[in-house]
This record gives sequence, structure tokens and C-alpha cells, in this order.
Amino acid sequence: MSEALSARKTPVERFLDVVERAGNILPHPATLFFLLTLAIVLLSGIISLFDFSVLHPRTGEVVAPVNLMSADGLQRIMAGLVTNFTGFAPLGTVLVALIGIGVAEHSGLIGACLRIVVLNAPRFLLTPIVVFAGVMSNMASEIGYVLLVPLAGLLYVAAGRHPILGIAAAFAGVSGGYSANLLLGTIDPLLSGLSQEAARIVDPTYSVSPAANLFFMQASTPLITLLGWWVTEKIVAKRFPDGQYGRGDERIEPLSAAEKKGLSYAAISTLALSALLLWATVPEGGALRLAGEPDLLKSLAPFLNGIVAVIFVAGALVGIAYGVGAGTIRSDADVVAAMSKSMGTLASYLVLVFFAAQFVALFNWTQIGLILAVEGAGVLKSIGLPKIPLLICFILLTALVNLVMGSASAKWALMAPVFIPMFMLLGYSPEVTQTAYRIGDSVTNIISPMMSYFALVIAFLQRYEPKAGIGTVVATMMPYSFVFLIGWTVLFAGWIALGLPLGPGAGLTYEATAG
Repeated sequence: MSEALSARKTPVERFLDVVERAGNILPHPATLFFLLTLAIVLLSGIISLFDFSVLHPRTGEVVAPVNLMSADGLQRIMAGLVTNFTGFAPLGTVLVALIGIGVAEHSGLIGACLRIVVLNAPRFLLTPIVVFAGVMSNMASEIGYVLLVPLAGLLYVAAGRHPILGIAAAFAGVSGGYSANLLLGTIDPLLSGLSQEAARIVDPTYSVSPAANLFFMQASTPLITLLGWWVTEKIVAKRFPDGQYGRGDERIEPLSAAEKKGLSYAAISTLALSALLLWATVPEGGALRLAGEPDLLKSLAPFLNGIVAVIFVAGALVGIAYGVGAGTIRSDADVVAAMSKSMGTLASYLVLVFFAAQFVALFNWTQIGLILAVEGAGVLKSIGLPKIPLLICFILLTALVNLVMGSASAKWALMAPVFIPMFMLLGYSPEVTQTAYRIGDSVTNIISPMMSYFALVIAFLQRYEPKAGIGTVVATMMPYSFVFLIGWTVLFAGWIALGLPLGPGAGLTYEATAG
């Protein structure tokens, strides 16, 4: 019987079975980092037995591996256990950003904004608006998965279209376009913090701004919206034609008078905050500009360095304004409760960060990352692969790894300490490497069973198609994945070829000069 069932499976389903089994072999990411930390300690002891060293490309000093399997190494590990965690760059920025975003989310502001967008969408613009809303929802972490994706299914039913088409369009925007946005979100400080930690393996003074990819991600937003629109209407809609589906009682509630009042309060507070930021950044003597600095981007360093604070203040201020107007926030206790709920969702993330921080710190201490980077850069230079093909290969590698390891931060914590230093020694900035990673990480989210919200999307589909499973999701989303990969890679290659900055002050090159 099992052989007969296996024979009826499509090639896509058989491929996903392999991917799912491979992913299930991997332990929990926290356990994986713990095992890798032990492996680094063991490897440092083995390598130290050999005369294995390289010359630092900047200073010309000899770089030799540090043995952690020694008395000094054990003392350093024990002394650094706490500070490795508390000093981990992404930790503070993510916590601060999410405290503010939590107020906006739990006051109901974000949900109301998503509903007003989809409720007022003309039928012919329904799909691009849903995809765009999915992309923009990522500024508030992962709320798009739990709110917009099922909401899109209801919206398409109300419009007389197949609900799975709406779910697919929303899922494509939320997950496939995860790294595109017009604004900064919580993922930006998280990834930039990891990139900065990795870059300092080569250059201890290097700083990666949370806005490092902003310009490219802003340009990516209309691209992903248009590509998602095209795939939905030209490919996916053929499999799910228009008609009446579901139980017939699905509908999206219009905004109440209280919610509309809350949105008006939020709009006023947004305008006031925007005016205040313009006052602090536009004039030459602005409070968030460097006095006497002629270069515009360099003069805005105080603002860019404080972008996480801006996210916190904006989320909290606008969220409170909405809550006061809508009646969802009646006292300071409600504000604190909203912040606390946001922190409560980070319990598993904090555990993961603890072990990831130990791995990153020990990896840096051993200097194995720098040695691998120098040796790897030498190999790549000998191959002579041009810049754009090399970066495209890195995008493809990331996309493949994403199929068996869904967490964007966990993958980057593993990959950044190797690839960022390696590419820096080849003359590519950490911002370029991070951008390539974000493309590869995004495009295969929607076909990866290891993505944390994949099972939730299957549950949404089963509301309308009870027999829907992994194969249904993958068959539906694979066209988006391929089209996004091709289109986004072409945009990236063109961006690099034109030498455009990826974000404020984020260049494309890095000079590893001696000194």
C-alpha cells in the first residue's frame, strides 16, 4: 500500500519529502548552536597542535588559532558566559524595537491598518494591494502571518474569488518578500547586529547600520509587489479560478467608530513625529546632525545610529495615540501590558540567542573565522570568479540552506562569521553580503517546510481545501519562489553593476589595507 501511495506522489512532493526528512534530522537551533560551540572548542584544540597561521590582511600580523582546550581557554569561557550574552549586538536592538512595536500591535493599530487597506482595495487592484500589505507587514515582525494571510482568504471570498488565491498572494508578500520594505523593521537591527559582529573579525571598528540595506529594500518593494501580482493572476489563478468557496459566512468586519477615531489620533501623532524628525535632521544645525559636517550622509550619523530608538518611539507613540482614541488603552498599565506581551513572545528567541552568542564569541576568540576567511579568500581569488556571479552563487547557496533551516537569524549567525570576513577580504562590504543573504533567505521561505509558520499556512488552506498539505502549499507557492529569485537577483546584479549605495552610507566595497 505504501509503495502505491509513493508511486502516486508527484516529483515535487517526493522532493519535499526529502527536504522535510533532512530538516527533521537537524536538532533545535538552540541545540545546534550548543553542539557547534562544543565543536569549536574541540577544533581549536586540534588546530593548535599544528603550525597553522596566516597574515592579517590589514595589520600584517601573524594570526594563529587560540586553543580553548586549555586552562586559559576554560577560564575565558566561564568568565565570558554572561557578557557574551548581554553584549550580543542583536539582542538589545531587537528587544528595544519590539517593545515599541508591541504597543502598536497590541493596541490594535497594525490590525486596523491592514483591514482598512484590504477593505478599500478596488477589485482589480486587490492582488497587488494584498501583496504590498504583506511586504509592509514585516516592519512589525511576523504579524502578517497570523493576521493578513487568513484575512486575505476572507477578503477573496467576499470578492467572489478563490480564497486560496488570496492566501497565496498574502503569503508571497509576507514571507517571500520578507526582506523588502519601504520602512525599517525588527529584522533590520537583528541582521545588522550579526553582520557587525562578523565584520569585526576582520575590522574591529567596523559598524553596520540597521539601515544598511534600506535603499535596496525600498526599491525591492514595488518589484516584489509587481512580480507577486503577475504570478498570482497569470499562474496561480489558473489553478484556483474565481467562484464561491468556503462556508459562505466569512466576512471582514468594517472598522468601528472607535477604530476610526483611533486611526485619526494615530495619523495626527504620526504627522507630529514626522515634523519633529524633519526639524531635527533637515536643517544644518539640527539636533540629530553632526555640526560642521559637509557630507550629508555623514552629518546624519546621529540619526542613523539612533534608528532603533526611532522605531521604538514611533511604535510606542503612534500605538498609544491609536489606543487612546480606540479605547484599547485606558491607562499606563495597558501600555506596559502591551510591551510585556511583546516581550513574552521572545522567550524562545532569548534562549536561542544565549547559545548563538556563545558560539559567535568563541568562534571569534579562536580566530578560526579569520583564518578561514583569509584562506577562503585566497581560493576564491585564484578561481577568479567575477563579483556578480560570485554573489549570485552566494544567493543560491542561502536559498538552498533555507530549505532545511528556516530561522533567518539562526542561519545568519552561522553564515555571517564565515562569509562576511571572506568577502571583506575580497573587497566586498558586509552590507553587500548581507543584502545577498537576505534575498536568498526570503525567496525560498514559502516552499520551506522548516519555516516556522509553514504549518500555520497549511491550516489556513485546509479551511477551504480539507485535503491540503505540504504538497499543496509548495505547488502553489513554487512559481512565486522561482520568479522572486530571478527578478530579485537581476535587480541586485543591476544595482551592483551601477555601483548604487545599498543604504545611507552603505557602500559596495571594502578596502582591506595594511596598517
